[in-house]
Amino acid sequence: MAKTRRYKKIEKNFVSSFLNVAKSWASKAGAVILRFIKACDSKLTIMIVPHSQNKVLNFQTNVFSLCFGLVLLVGIIGSFVYFNKKAAGSNAEISRLMNENRQTLASLDELRDENNNLLQTAKRFQTSLSQSLSLLGINSSSSVSKASMNDSDLSSLYDTQSQVTGSTKEATDIRQLNAYLESAVQPIEQIGKMLESQETLFTDIPNIWPVRGGIGHISMPFGQNTHPITGQWYVHKGLDISTWRSGDPIVATANGQVVNVGYDFSFGNFVIIKHKHGIYTRYCHMQTARVKKGEFVSQRQVIGTIGNTGITTGPHLHYEIHIGSDVVDPSKYVNVKLSK
Repeated sequence: MAKTRRYKKIEKNFVSSFLNVAKSWASKAGAVILRFIKACDSKLTIMIVPHSQNKVLNFQTNVFSLCFGLVLLVGIIGSFVYFNKKAAGSNAEISRLMNENRQTLASLDELRDENNNLLQTAKRFQTSLSQSLSLLGINSSSSVSKASMNDSDLSSLYDTQSQVTGSTKEATDIRQLNAYLESAVQPIEQIGKMLESQETLFTDIPNIWPVRGGIGHISMPFGQNTHPITGQWYVHKGLDISTWRSGDPIVATANGQVVNVGYDFSFGNFVIIKHKHGIYTRYCHMQTARVKKGEFVSQRQVIGTIGNTGITTGPHLHYEIHIGSDVVDPSKYVNVKLSK
């Protein structure tokens, strides 16, 4: 019990001391606040004395009002400076956007010009495609005219130019041009398939220069000529191609099968190749033959070399084309221009 009473006494003394200290601080703070209020409430007189004889102007106020006025004035000036900077930044942004807008308009004009050029090119393409399809015997009405039925033909495209304006016109033109090009894919694919089928035919018919690399010249054409040894007129049944030297590669002018490889007193070493459609080619005066009888050869394959065997006045290739029992002019099957 004694300890309890002692603890309560200590607690009571502590609370009493804390309250006394709090009261002391509160009274001091109240005194400071009162002094501050009195100081702010002190009267001030502001006098404006003109240099002339005019009446002196007096303004009565207190410290609080003066401080409040100064704070308000500083706030107004600060707000003016802030919004002035903000306005300057906005003007710079507006100027930048205007420059970008001018550049965009210039790019748009350039795009419109390129779009018009594209339309002109597409129109020429349409005309060329129609003519090519007609020459190849492909009916273009089912494919190209289909675009016209869907308002995607170039004629309808040009008609709509006068009906739409602005960016809508360019978008409409591009959509219709795209539709037309899509409709043109089918006939172009038909042309590709036709060329692919013709490629096989071209490799089966002798149509290339018989010396690799296209070198050499025609030393004697097909037809009536003066024999270089006897000096008499005779019918030359082939082309004499010379490179002024021996050893240049001779190539097969079409796909075929070698039916004869041998030697003749007049033609020297020779190779005969049988092609499709009853066509034969003969290569004479060869230095060497690089194929055997019965062998299948492909176009541009080397079958031998130019030589000087048989009756000749120098190294050259004697090249013949036979269709059935007829001998034809080989120059009509090779891309050369005869010079006499």
